[in-house]
Amino acid sequence: MTAAAQKPADAARTGSSFVALLRGINVGGRNPIRMPDLVACFREAGYGEVNTYLQSGNVLFTADHRNGPKLEAEVQAMLEQRCGIPLLVVIRSRDELAETIDAAPADHGSPRLRSDIFFLKHPLTAEEALAEMPDLREGVDSVASGPGAIYFSRVAARATKTRIQLLMAMPIFQQMTVRTWRTCIRLLEKLDAADAARR
Repeated sequence: MTAAAQKPADAARTGSSFVALLRGINVGGRNPIRMPDLVACFREAGYGEVNTYLQSGNVLFTADHRNGPKLEAEVQAMLEQRCGIPLLVVIRSRDELAETIDAAPADHGSPRLRSDIFFLKHPLTAEEALAEMPDLREGVDSVASGPGAIYFSRVAARATKTRIQLLMAMPIFQQMTVRTWRTCIRLLEKLDAADAARR
């Protein structure tokens, strides 16, 4: 793995830091939500240390409990009530995000690839997702399973030849949300920095 794709150093794990990955906001004019409004929603609902990263719905926060599916349902219901639109929400703790990053294929994130992580909404599993995977383009696309996720890469020089859009047109894709490898690395770095600041 290249220096640009190296995984962040481990940090003390408090178990209270989470990232909420919202699907389909601020895309092509659909579901517009300002990041300050999103922060206000989380803070008013009682979550702590709320911050966002980029405009695509990445919310870092702290919560008192660790039950992922319960927390997802709670946040998803809160956002639908406050924003007036149904949104798919996938939540990962700091440790869960680190586990997913650590389990990635060795070349995931290398400069010759465009690499993403497809985060899966509970109870969808990586095995179930891969079983529905359409035929991808040999020599361009590669896919692998991970904890609560599937890893997808395409060769950067041939990215226009990818067939990943076939998956994106399938009903099962509605239970996933996608982040680039670089975004995932940055989110973990921000969670680690917040944990370090609390020590």
